[in-house]
Amino acid sequence: MERTFVFQTLPKTVEELRALPEFALSDPFMTAALTVAALCRYEADPNATVEMLNELRGPRPLSTFEIQFLRDRLAGKGYKPYSFFEGATPANNYTPNQPCIITVRDDPYSYQNEGYARLQLQSFGADSLRPVTLRRKGEQWMLWDQMLLADIRTPAKDDPWA
Repeated sequence: MERTFVFQTLPKTVEELRALPEFALSDPFMTAALTVAALCRYEADPNATVEMLNELRGPRPLSTFEIQFLRDRLAGKGYKPYSFFEGATPANNYTPNQPCIITVRDDPYSYQNEGYARLQLQSFGADSLRPVTLRRKGEQWMLWDQMLLADIRTPAKDDPWA
């Protein structure tokens, strides 16, 4: 199964994140899509991104190591999270179509562990799908782990061979 989400605008603050209809977090697909939307804010405001991710993580905030990991993976590469939205390619420097559209997929192995879901997203700068793991807490699905920030193809503006 796959679910597609449309964001007219991406959240800039935790309050804007909470105001989105997907923030019900009633299924893991919603939480996965919101994770990417929150990561897009990193280059402009790392603290807002950490706040939004902590909101999505529920009772398990980011550790110092995880915050450092975000900084290491996104420093000078704020385009990475945008690469998950339709229309974002290396040729256009990962500028997504407007509104921003993202598709989240499950697979036969997504629900192997009780209370967890491992979903997949496609970066348009990579050949393989990238996983996001969610954990159920009551009626909500919280962000548990994400593997979205591995390197992708260099955007044209930074690629001397483009």
